Amino acid sequence: MIRVDVASALINDENGNILLVKNIKDDSFYWGPPGGAVEKGETLEQAVIREVREETGFNIEVTGLNSIREVFFTEKEHHALIVTFFAKIIDGQINIIDPDNEISEVKWVDYQTAKELMPFLFEKLRVDSDNNKTLAFYEFEGIR
Repeated sequence: MIRVDVASALINDENGNILLVKNIKDDSFYWGPPGGAVEKGETLEQAVIREVREETGFNIEVTGLNSIREVFFTEKEHHALIVTFFAKIIDGQINIIDPDNEISEVKWVDYQTAKELMPFLFEKLRVDSDNNKTLAFYEFEGIR
């Protein structure tokens, strides 16, 4: 199996909305927090800052750790380590500059909408309706 490190960010605005991106994969799509694969020579923090800027147009500052999750994707033969950070926006505006053309939309959504758009991931990240930061956690999510 090939090891793939992924970094993503949970970002809230002053009204408690969550920043999500619409990811395009082949003929389907899914919603999630901005993020992606760590490139060679990058730290996890550098990767999440770059990925958020590419996918959303925003510059961020990492403010904490949400989770470290691990998954084996048997079909792709990937062993993924997914690190999700809490972050805040420093500056910028919504502007997709994704070189891989995998992001089709960026939007702020309320808690209920986020839960509807990404129910599985919402539960896995232990997102709280009061925007309280959960204690950082590790979870092996199994084999898919």
